[in-house]
Amino acid sequence: MTHPRPTTGTPAAGKQGPQGPPAPSLALTPPPTLHAHLTTHLAGAARAWLDQALDEAAAHPGTHGPISVWELRLAEAGRRCGSGYADAARVLILHAARADADALTRVYSQGTGAERRAVLHALPHLVPGPDALPLVEDALRANDTGLLAAAVGPYAARHLDPHQWRHAVLKCLFTGVSVSAVADLERRAHADAELARMLGDYAAERTAAGRPVPEDLYRVLALTESGSTPPPHGDAHPHGKES
Repeated sequence: MTHPRPTTGTPAAGKQGPQGPPAPSLALTPPPTLHAHLTTHLAGAARAWLDQALDEAAAHPGTHGPISVWELRLAEAGRRCGSGYADAARVLILHAARADADALTRVYSQGTGAERRAVLHALPHLVPGPDALPLVEDALRANDTGLLAAAVGPYAARHLDPHQWRHAVLKCLFTGVSVSAVADLERRAHADAELARMLGDYAAERTAAGRPVPEDLYRVLALTESGSTPPPHGDAHPHGKES
């Protein structure tokens, strides 16, 4: 399998090069692959900072006192690595710190929007069960489209119940987040008559109000048909963490 480049945005502090992939790939790309790409694309000072931050996190994993050293490094990542690589750097730091559900909850509750986004990307790498589901549920209630796109990744695909998952898909349509961000969409939407009903109701509401119906709605609606064979279960669970 060829993994996409693991960053988004403009490589402000790294070498000038190609843009990174859409945000969901951070949750699907194994940490060693993320690290290899950052090592390739970051400039010397940023690369040295990242290596030190990862070493510190590995040497002092978990939470320590009011704030751990690796938590401070999460806050520095944008300035040190540039906005184009900060999300991937934060995911790597969380992984090196072996952050569990409690530590991730602390970072999420106290962090900036960017740090919250990194936590959501890191969930499938770090939390095997549904313990961190409240973080996904919180992000789905927000109006931050970046958080929403991160929230509907593979962890949500694995753990959201059908009712929550359907409403997450509708929230993407409401807010203009591309449904390409929704992990395991084909499998979960397959033959889902209730989702098809909800989509039809939303399309009818938009049409009655003289508003255009999002093209993504028709894409999801087609997936709800029962004629095709759904993808095998498990496509959204990277490198066997969630089994």
